[in-house]
Amino acid sequence: MLIFLDLETTGLEDIDKICAVGIIAVDDVKMIVKYDLVNEAKKISSKASSVNHITNEMLKQKPKLKDSDAYKFLEEHNHEDSIIVAHNAKFGIKMLELGGFIWHGKVIDTLRTTKHLIPECEYFSLQFLRYELKLYRDESRETALFENNILERKALHDALITKLLYKYLLEIEPQNRLLELSEKKVLMQKFGFGKYADKHIEEISMYDRAYLEWILCNIAELDEDLRYTIEYYLD
Repeated sequence: MLIFLDLETTGLEDIDKICAVGIIAVDDVKMIVKYDLVNEAKKISSKASSVNHITNEMLKQKPKLKDSDAYKFLEEHNHEDSIIVAHNAKFGIKMLELGGFIWHGKVIDTLRTTKHLIPECEYFSLQFLRYELKLYRDESRETALFENNILERKALHDALITKLLYKYLLEIEPQNRLLELSEKKVLMQKFGFGKYADKHIEEISMYDRAYLEWILCNIAELDEDLRYTIEYYLD
């Protein structure tokens, strides 16, 4: 079973929790949709609400993550024959672990695989890829299969975009290769932030090594692929 998963959180700090789960699961005969708001006793920051459109009032009477239908569904399908497909899967798996859930199946990360297979993309956020790769063209047909308006449920809508992105990537490489690439670090081309945003990292390593060395020493939560790339070019 393929489980297209998206999570919304109360923020991006270590103390933040999951506040919404969106799942679109498909196998050979059916599609299963799950969406839950969950209350993990952590207030949502205003910044997070501005992105996921979830407020603290919306969570007041909602169940804990472990009591949600989405969590129970993941538990039921938590085996090696199931594949979670998520954009930035590492973050999603980490948040589930913080919520007490350990995934034992396979994982395809559409963020990392896109970086491998379409490195020429300017950015790799899910919403950017939705437009850059024209994924939105297939949304109307897909959303017609849902009973409710999923545009009002960001986690579910993002799970749908992830599903469309996965389909796009399958036209480039087969599933087994996507699984392999999800575990393989990416040699990135450009910076996405800071004074060298959109500049080639290889070039920066030639004329400002000190800047790259400073990043390695001072940014503790540095993206794994970016750290790998900087170390590669400094070596």
